[in-house]
Amino acid sequence: MSQSSIRLGGRVVAAGADPFVIAEIGVNHDGSIDRARELVLAAKAAGADAAKFQMFDAQMLMSRDAVLAVYQREQGARDPRELLKGLQLSPGQLGELAELCISIGIAPMVTVFSLPLFEFARTQRWSAFKTASPDIVNLPLLRMAGSIGKPLVVSTGAANRSEVAQAARWLAHLGDLAFLQCTSSYPTADDCAAIGGMHEIHAISGRAVGYSDHTAATDTGAIAVAAGACILEKHLTYDRTANGPDHAASLDCVQFAEYVRLARRAGRMVGTSRKELQDVERDVRMVSRQSLVAARDIAAGAFIGPADLAIKRPGTGICASRFDEIVGRRATRAIEADRVLHDSDVLLREGAREVVR
Repeated sequence: MSQSSIRLGGRVVAAGADPFVIAEIGVNHDGSIDRARELVLAAKAAGADAAKFQMFDAQMLMSRDAVLAVYQREQGARDPRELLKGLQLSPGQLGELAELCISIGIAPMVTVFSLPLFEFARTQRWSAFKTASPDIVNLPLLRMAGSIGKPLVVSTGAANRSEVAQAARWLAHLGDLAFLQCTSSYPTADDCAAIGGMHEIHAISGRAVGYSDHTAATDTGAIAVAAGACILEKHLTYDRTANGPDHAASLDCVQFAEYVRLARRAGRMVGTSRKELQDVERDVRMVSRQSLVAARDIAAGAFIGPADLAIKRPGTGICASRFDEIVGRRATRAIEADRVLHDSDVLLREGAREVVR
C-alpha cells in the first residue's frame, strides 16, 4: 500500500476510490448517551462509513485561563469549562458506542484530547484515531496517537504549511496516516472553504488527503472529492437549530444522507487519475474515428501518393495518424475509390525488405 493511501474501516482509501465518509458526532449528543446511540444509527442509515466521537475531560483540557471562541459565545456559552462538562461522555460510555458501531457495521473513530485518556482509548475497539486541528502542534499527543498501532487521521485547521510539514515529519514512521484540510470556522463561508489546500498538504506530506467540512452545504463534500479528497468528515446532528457549539455547522440526518449521496456520485464521476480508453467508448471510437481511404481507384502495385488518400470514417482501417507512413508505399491489390485501407492493402518495409502484413 502506497503512502498516498490509508486503510480505514477495513478497506484501502485513496484518491480515485470511493470516498470514506466520517459522520462527526462529536458533542452533538449534548452529553446524552441515548442521543449518541441515535446518532450512530442515523449515521449508518445515511450511508456514512464511520462515526467519530470526542473523548475529553473538561478539567484536563481547560486551564483556569481558558476562553471561549466567538462562535461558542454566539451559541450562548459563558464558561468554557462548564460548556464542555455538559457535553462530555465518560470513556466507558464512549467504549460502548464503539461496540455499537461495530455491531451495525460502521467504523468507530475517536479524537482523544488529553494524554491520560489514551489509557482508556487504547483498550477499546476503535478502528482509527483522529487528532483535532489544535493538536497539530501537540507533539506529545501526536506521538501518543501514533503509537497505538491504529490508523491516524490528522486535521490541519488553522495551521500553516510549516506546521503541517512538522507534523508530517513527526509521524513519518506511520504506515496508515492521512491529513485533512480544514477551515476552523463554524460554519465556514464558501469563500473561506479553501478546499484546494489539500493539494499543498499532499505535496508537503506525500500522504492521503481529505477534507474536514465545516460549511453548511450538502454539496461541499462532492466538490472536495472532485478536487481530490479521499476522506470526508462532516458533523451530524439531530437538529441544526439546537443549542450547542457545533449544531449550526452540522447537517441533520436527511441532509447528511444527501451529502453522502452527492459525495459518492462525485467519486464515481472522478474515477481514476489515469487517462485510458473505457469500454463504453469503444463503439463510438470505432464509428467516429477516421481511417485512410482511397481517394480514387488505386491499381495493384501502384505507389500511393498524398492525392490517393482521403481521411474518412469509420476507424476500422489504417489510422489517420499513419498518413506519412503510408505515402510512398505500394498497393498490394487494386483498391476501389472510397474504400477503407487496411494493412493488407499496402506493402510495408521492414529494414531493407518489403513485406506484406
